[in-house]
Amino acid sequence: MAQTTQLINVLKKALKAHGKTYADTAKHLEISEASVKRGFSQKNFSLQRLDRICQMIGIEFTDLLQMLKDSAAAPIRGLSIEQEKEIVSDVELLLITICVLHRWNLQQILDYFNLAELDCVKHLIKLDRLKMIELLPNNRVKLLLAPNFQWQENGPIQQFFQKKLQTDFFNSSFKGEGENLMVINGTLAPSSFSVFQRKMEHLAKEFTDLSNDDAGLPLEDRDGMTAVLAMRPWGNGIFSEFNKFRRK
Repeated sequence: MAQTTQLINVLKKALKAHGKTYADTAKHLEISEASVKRGFSQKNFSLQRLDRICQMIGIEFTDLLQMLKDSAAAPIRGLSIEQEKEIVSDVELLLITICVLHRWNLQQILDYFNLAELDCVKHLIKLDRLKMIELLPNNRVKLLLAPNFQWQENGPIQQFFQKKLQTDFFNSSFKGEGENLMVINGTLAPSSFSVFQRKMEHLAKEFTDLSNDDAGLPLEDRDGMTAVLAMRPWGNGIFSEFNKFRRK
């Protein structure tokens, strides 16, 4: 009964998405509008009528079932520590994970990196098992991550990037194309500190939104980009050269 209710709800959303009303449905089924409303209210339609409604909006009944499956798969917002450890323990798997998060398909990965196709597919199967993606026919990939997906704070993934990559990242004059570095200092009241933190979070969301918008562009028209947004109070010892002058 629960699945039937979900199926009718999905059909209801599909009708709305196609601009169809209960009146349109009643006319197509050759029944009264009251009967259509009652059918949706009581979640009671025969398979034949469900199929006819699908025909009206130009989809197959199997499409409706797939829509039900998609809606049932709640996108994940993060992995466990153990899952992150599994990814970071294999550099190839980590590379494939980052590429998939950036909306690269299998062929683009193979064209750009010297990796064996069979190994890449094995890594994709692991990501499917972790529920990060759904591996579709012909090794197509569907992301299953929530828009607010985040790695564990100070977890295995973040620690890897902090220990292994931050030296490479900052080993630059930041004068090249697409590069920029801004270092600002000042004194802020706690209230202003909170305001600036919210602005940083908003900027990070804008970055993610732009990345998602550009995901449909050809790979040659976009480049991997890393941005670091960070702030720390002076009292936490970030200027070690100045600490010797501080009063005890």
